[in-house]
Amino acid sequence: MKFYAGKKSKPTRDLHGRTIAAQAGMDNQFYNAFDTERLSNWEATGDFRTPFQMDRDRVLHTPAFRRLQSKTQVFWSGEYDFYRTRLTHSLEVAQIGRSICHWLRADSDLLRPDYYIDPELVEVVCLSHDLGHPPFGHAGERSLNFLMKDYGGFEGNAQTLRLLTERIFSVKRAGMDPTRAFLDGVLKYKTLWSELRREGEAPENHFVYDKQAKYLDWAMGGNDFPVEYTPGKARDQFKSIECQVMDWADDTAYSLNDLADSVRAGFLSIHRIEQWAEETEEPCGEGTPLGDLIKAIRGNRVEPFAGKRIGKYIQSAHLQEDTNCMSATTNRYRYKLVVDEEICRESEVFKKLAFEVVFLSPELKQLEHKGNYMLERLWAVLKTRYIDGQNIGGQNFQILPKEDAEEIESMEDVNDRARLVCDFLAGMTDSSAARLYKRLFIPDFGSIGDLVG
Repeated sequence: MKFYAGKKSKPTRDLHGRTIAAQAGMDNQFYNAFDTERLSNWEATGDFRTPFQMDRDRVLHTPAFRRLQSKTQVFWSGEYDFYRTRLTHSLEVAQIGRSICHWLRADSDLLRPDYYIDPELVEVVCLSHDLGHPPFGHAGERSLNFLMKDYGGFEGNAQTLRLLTERIFSVKRAGMDPTRAFLDGVLKYKTLWSELRREGEAPENHFVYDKQAKYLDWAMGGNDFPVEYTPGKARDQFKSIECQVMDWADDTAYSLNDLADSVRAGFLSIHRIEQWAEETEEPCGEGTPLGDLIKAIRGNRVEPFAGKRIGKYIQSAHLQEDTNCMSATTNRYRYKLVVDEEICRESEVFKKLAFEVVFLSPELKQLEHKGNYMLERLWAVLKTRYIDGQNIGGQNFQILPKEDAEEIESMEDVNDRARLVCDFLAGMTDSSAARLYKRLFIPDFGSIGDLVG
């Protein structure tokens, strides 16, 4: 690993020489200059916000964050107003993540009033964790990964990293210059695409792009992974404490809030739950997790059921000290998040129920097929025109907006052109992707005033 130059930035100070953390009333000894250093080594002066507050504010005001309001969480966005989208899911994960931080500060003897996990850092990690996800949910992610199999693959978390470091401010085509602690917080996976590729088979998920090795290197401060952290699951389990909190907050929201959506949408009925419980030999009697869910459905109290359970999941998390290759460098690796076994088991039951009864249902699979079909056809046209540089029907059609087309065509390497085409598709919402598809392929749809993206 050679990207990290070893330079440690000074604590960020205002015009009066006070550290920003002290100025903001947050003299938090948990973090040091290594954690708050930015990719560019830029230091703010005269700003009343902490570095992590600046990270959060930058994310909130980006188009990439706003687009999450029209991207699928479980059910297609826009079908009904009450379904969760990627945006509302991210907001809920952020709230749960902040609450976990406050709970740990109250619960753990390892933390102090001046030494704690920053809830605003965890908040921006949670708000950002799905930024890179494409239209049409995980089905869209799998589709793009298949289409990009010869060009380095596609992964939602890797795409989030790409946005934060290189693409999030579209006008400048630049990243947002994140702090190291923030960047590392979204790094759920620390294995390169090529490290998982075996005998010509491209990996299905859980990787970062090969060209992102420099950011992984920088996040780790130039430290090599110990030999026991082999590529894949072993290395991916090596997460900062903020990433661990985000992960559990995400699991909590997925286990409970997405379950509530499924009940309201009619995919999870008492009959279906009991049938699934019988098939999987999961107990569903009184006092069991499934029994409590069935009782909540009967009483029309699914939302209160989920809300109460969220509080229980938050308080099931505890801190444990850890020693590893990074723990001497940053406190972010000195601790592990340990969740009560009973709650972990309950969460897995709810996730399995949602996956097998809802996500695998023909109703959702038909919609996933439709999203996959649209992405495949859009990709085929854009690949011919912009990746392969060929005319379509003997004509040089300009399909993409001028700025996007010029950037793609300026790239000499075919992999770089493919990545930019993939960026364009991944950045679209469900509705804008469907609209572009209809504009290109449905004869009586569209007008000269339609927007492409």
